[in-house]
Amino acid sequence: MKKNMTPKEIGQAYNGITHLWQSDKFNRTNGIAQHERAIAFTQQQRTALDVGCGCTGRFIDLLLEKGFAIEGVDISDEMIRLARQRHPQIRFHHQDICQWVLPQSYDFITAWDSIWHVPLEQQEALLSKLFNGLNPGGVCIFSCGATDNPDENTDSFMGPEVYYSTLGIPGFLKVIDASDCICRHLEFDQHPELHAYFIVQKPEKAACTP
Repeated sequence: MKKNMTPKEIGQAYNGITHLWQSDKFNRTNGIAQHERAIAFTQQQRTALDVGCGCTGRFIDLLLEKGFAIEGVDISDEMIRLARQRHPQIRFHHQDICQWVLPQSYDFITAWDSIWHVPLEQQEALLSKLFNGLNPGGVCIFSCGATDNPDENTDSFMGPEVYYSTLGIPGFLKVIDASDCICRHLEFDQHPELHAYFIVQKPEKAACTP
């Protein structure tokens, strides 16, 4: 039987494995090329949010270079503590993203390798919230489990038991469509591993015609 884990439990698990991301062995280029592709779709580069920001700060560095004012949010208080040490000038939020009310709308939202820790029954609502939190023309990039159907499981690959879930590719496409957004890019970037990422854009408001 698959065991569900609350976001708080996920945060506690990550508190004990921050060393994996601080190690010299961690590949800081992971996800950078994908984010470069996503940023190229943006029409404004003002505000950005890193969901499940962790402690490496690599996406924050990239977004700062592009001129964004960036915020980060994470459920792990230890990840947030380390993130603040690396970027003391950045506003970080220690929050459960499922319950958190976005403080503003954004031109760019990244949720890289974080959405899959959200309980399966909450993923659709969370993604809808993120898409609705985009400014017109705004872009969201998120990675996911690249299965055909919804699935959830736990494993202890990183040490402590951690929960993973996915709506499945058709499920994600359904949420994107229901949010009146456009899928600009979908890629199985680590094939044959079941890892994929989406680039989603909120359309600009249509101009009124007399």
